[in-house]
Formats: sequence, C-alpha cells, structure tokens
Amino acid sequence: MAEQRSLLLVDDEDGIRRVLALTLADAGFSVRAAQNAEEALALFRAEPAPVVITDIKMPGMDGLGLLQALKAQDPECEVILITGHGDMDLAIQGIKLDAADFVTKPIRDDALFIALARARERRSMRQAIREHTEHLERLVAQKTRELLAAERLAAVGQTVAGLSHAIKNMASGLEGSLFLLRQGLEADRKDYREQGWEMLEANVRKLQTLSLDMLRFAKPEELAPAPTDPALPARQVVALLAPRAQAEGVELRLEAPAHAALANLDAEALHRCLLNLVGNALDACQAAGFGPAEEGGRPGGVVRVRVEALADGVRYTVADNGGGVAEAARQNLFTAFFSTKGAGGSGLGLMTTKKTVEAHGGSIRLDCPKEGGSEFILFIPSKGENSLAL
Repeated sequence: MAEQRSLLLVDDEDGIRRVLALTLADAGFSVRAAQNAEEALALFRAEPAPVVITDIKMPGMDGLGLLQALKAQDPECEVILITGHGDMDLAIQGIKLDAADFVTKPIRDDALFIALARARERRSMRQAIREHTEHLERLVAQKTRELLAAERLAAVGQTVAGLSHAIKNMASGLEGSLFLLRQGLEADRKDYREQGWEMLEANVRKLQTLSLDMLRFAKPEELAPAPTDPALPARQVVALLAPRAQAEGVELRLEAPAHAALANLDAEALHRCLLNLVGNALDACQAAGFGPAEEGGRPGGVVRVRVEALADGVRYTVADNGGGVAEAARQNLFTAFFSTKGAGGSGLGLMTTKKTVEAHGGSIRLDCPKEGGSEFILFIPSKGENSLAL
C-alpha cells in the first residue's frame, strides 16, 4: 500500500524538519518536506498526500489555515498537528477542524507513530464506509429497478436518488458514532463512549424507521375498516409517546371526547399516522430548543392531539409550538424523500400518512398559525365511498 505509506511533512524549522524526515524514512515512509504552508499546498496540488504532518505555528499561513486549505482540496486527507505544550487550545481547535490527531514538542517517536497509525486507520475506515455506502447505493438502485418493473410499485420512480441520499446521511452518522466509540476505547473516555453509543442507537432507529416506511410505502395492503371509537388511536399514541415527551421536557396533551359515536375506520392504520405526526411534533419542539433545564433546554414545549367528532366525519389535529415549517418547504412536504429534518429524516413518513388518510377517502393539510408552530389536520369522512386499498 504505497499510497498509505507516503506523507507530506511541513515545518519552518530546518533542523526539526530534517530529523523528522529521516525518522519517518527509516520507518518506511515516503516523505516529501515543505518549509511553509504555501510550499506544502503547491506540493499537495501536484501530488496529493494521504497524510500531512504540520507544525501549527509557522510564519505566514499557520498550521490551522493549512489544515482548512487541505481539507477543502481533499476532505479525506488526514492531518496531524505538531504543537508546543502551551498551545493546547490551538490543538483542540485543530481537532474541531477535523485534524486526525496532534503531537507535542519535543516529539517522541512512539507518540508520532501512534498518531500516524490512528490517521491511517481513520482514513481506511472512511474509505471502507464509502465503499460500503456505494455498495448499498448500487443495491438500492438494483432493487428499485426490480420494484419499478412491477406495476403496483410504479409510484416509487424517485426511490434511487432519495433512498441513496438517506442512506448516505445515515452512513455519515454511523461513521461519527464509530469514531467516538473508538476514541473512547483508546483513550478510556466514558463520555466519548456514551456519546458514540447514543449516536449509534439513534442511527439504527433511523434505519429501522426507513425500512418500515419503505415497506408501507411500496406494499399495497388492504385497509380493514371497522366501527371504532375515533379517539382510540389518539389515546393509544399519546400513552405510547408520553414517556418520551416527559423525558424531553415537552407537555403532551390529549383533547378527545369521552364518548363519541363509532366511526368506520382502520384504527391500526390511523394509529401509525398519528404516531408519525406526534413523533414529528416532538422532534419540532426539540429542534426549537425546548427540553429539560438540566440538559440546557427551555421550558414551554407543548404538543396537542385533538379529536373532534363532526357531523360529516372525524377530525384529528396534531399541533406543536416548535419552529414551524418554512413557506418554501410546504409545497413539497408530502413528497417522497423530502424532509424538513435534513439528515434526520427520509420524508416517507408524511407520504405514507397522506396515502393512508386518502385511502380512507379523507384529506390531510398543514396549517401554520401566526403565533408559531405547526398544525397537521386529518379529516376522515363518515359518508361517501372510500377507496380502501393503500
């Protein structure tokens, strides 16, 4: 792996540069050396290096500036910073800018080689994740073509691009969690291990949700309407999500009649719809900064679930006082693979909810009150012929 054994060394002190170059060459590395950031960038442009070792304090462009310039040219380039004992703040700033590691002067050979091993391992992990992601994209594309061949799945024509994008986002999250776990194990840092584990669990849940949404979106299933208390799905969802709302410092309210005339609906399907909407509302409150005070959140987050039995049907409203939905996003809100959560969502949840509501012959819309937040309103009619196939 010649590419893995080559590196670029940058230091304005001639003596340090010569000694380090000899040490690295003796260890089997192919070393190119530069005396300043400008010369290093010229060498890098001519022939990119997988690993760059650079002093932080140099005349002209310093090591942090070089780090950012290198990452702009090649995000997968791994950079190791050399710093003095009094410059730990700069070293930490470099780690925040995605440096692989740092070593302090005077440089010990064992510390330098450990940093190099970590940088090369980090680069290998990035490449492995990228290759795995590309494999997943090819697999998704292949399966999507097979789905599109079937008439019942003709509506998933944009699955390739959308699902590949969602998988890329989740793969990036998995990469971050694995990095934290690895750092926590190597440095025996419990906080890193806990953060990495939380990120890993969150991304696994996202993958599970995406898989279920894909199945519901693609699979033509029959509704099973039956005379049902229209408030039952709402009560079940509020009871299910009450522990999460309490943990996140959000008040979850249910406003429903104690006794209402039975309505002909599929309670299980509507349960899934309300579960998605209430979950989104809790996410919106969290994104708006509501949460437990001990975790830096602010009080006042509220999610309301209202059930109204009307003369011509049943109306469900899920409202929150979060940040609302930008006007530019509203027209695409019920489009497959469009999400206001950025990397955190696939957009399939609202699409499948709309599909279920319309299968009941009903409708769903978004209202954005002037005082802020969002209101999703579902209407299920009690009269007329319903199309009962999803």
